[in-house]
Amino acid sequence: MTTGVINGVTVSHQRATVDEIESAGAADEETAVRDLLTREGVDEAFALQTCNRAEAYVVTESVADGRAALADFAPEVRDGAVHEMDHEASLRHLMCVAAGLESLVLGEDQIIGQFRRAFETARGAGGVGGVLDPALTKALHVGERARTETGINEGVVSLGSAAVELADQECDLADATALVVGAGEMGRIAAQAFDDTGVSTLVVANRTVPHATHLADEVETTARGVPLDVIPAAAERADVLVTATNSPDPIVDRTTLADAGRTLVIDLAQPRDVDPRVADLDGVDTYDIDSLEAITDRTRAQRRDAADAVERMIDEELDRLLDSFKRRQADTAISAMYESAEMVKERELRTAISRLESQGELTDEQRETVASLADALVGQLLAAPTKSLRDAAAEDDWTTIQTALGLFDPEFGGEKSAPPTAERPREAPDDADGIPQHVLDKLGDE
Repeated sequence: MTTGVINGVTVSHQRATVDEIESAGAADEETAVRDLLTREGVDEAFALQTCNRAEAYVVTESVADGRAALADFAPEVRDGAVHEMDHEASLRHLMCVAAGLESLVLGEDQIIGQFRRAFETARGAGGVGGVLDPALTKALHVGERARTETGINEGVVSLGSAAVELADQECDLADATALVVGAGEMGRIAAQAFDDTGVSTLVVANRTVPHATHLADEVETTARGVPLDVIPAAAERADVLVTATNSPDPIVDRTTLADAGRTLVIDLAQPRDVDPRVADLDGVDTYDIDSLEAITDRTRAQRRDAADAVERMIDEELDRLLDSFKRRQADTAISAMYESAEMVKERELRTAISRLESQGELTDEQRETVASLADALVGQLLAAPTKSLRDAAAEDDWTTIQTALGLFDPEFGGEKSAPPTAERPREAPDDADGIPQHVLDKLGDE
């Protein structure tokens, strides 16, 4: 039986600078999850790292253990930039992230793919169990609903396209040459966005040249793929340079752009691809993620109505998820109640059969009649308390559930754990575990 409470922590663009987000992240999400799982009391873990956020979540038996496990998540980040979340806040935040409500570009599509990959990474690292699995699955469900049922992702939908819009505002892209460094998802979005402008030539530079060439072949603009070592030469002819790689170190410095002349540089990478000192070069204008705020502010205004609809959707889905947790809390007590009753029934049934047999041999039909009587008695006696326990869970009445555990579970005793609530969900087996089908049928009829 899995129990636990979620604690989360996030460093994002809403409170932190690019440098602070960079310092908060681990080498990668898998490393972050594996590290969290080694900490005392952590049963499950999830990490999400993108260009504008670094987040970690743990499942522990107590809130205190969860907070302790995340205490040193971002030691180099000022307190005001680190946001801690309890169980319910973590559940809501995960849904908001997947829906794009927490993104720099409101409603961007890229985050849901990043979220899904982080989910699979955490699962592969052994970090996803009975508490995080329904929470993350629900978040993805909300993210997909938000994009299919509202206009949250209309217009500019990613940092890559926002960068191209910024470039179009700052310089004339007609017949311009654009250089995109990085052929990953962000680079792909930027290249495709440039393809919808008036640029005459697109150059894609990447560590793996075939990937760059493949991306260049996907666009209609005249384009070619080149290796990273030709960036200086390509930059001399480029009017706009957009970087979006996963390099741990800057790949564009003052030397790279020494002969570039008039160039607009937009760095979308986290960690940064462009050395900040590049801004000192004559003719080079540099922008980073923080510089996209003006564009994203306009996008937020255009999508405010859709965001309100998504918020209402999240409220509904969060209620459903919390109700599911509550139902599982009740089923924990119900399963214990039926397990205890079955133990008593089997013991007394053996005694009754033994006494009857001492008075004469029983037929199979007689044995079945006695056993059916015992089953019926258990079912009828426990049907009412079963319904009461589920009603108690719906009303957050843990006292009733705790009392039931104490009364009906002969193994229940010793130091009792803190009551599961919205802050502390307890996951039980599926509804049918330990509960006779005829009782479930009766409850369903009610």
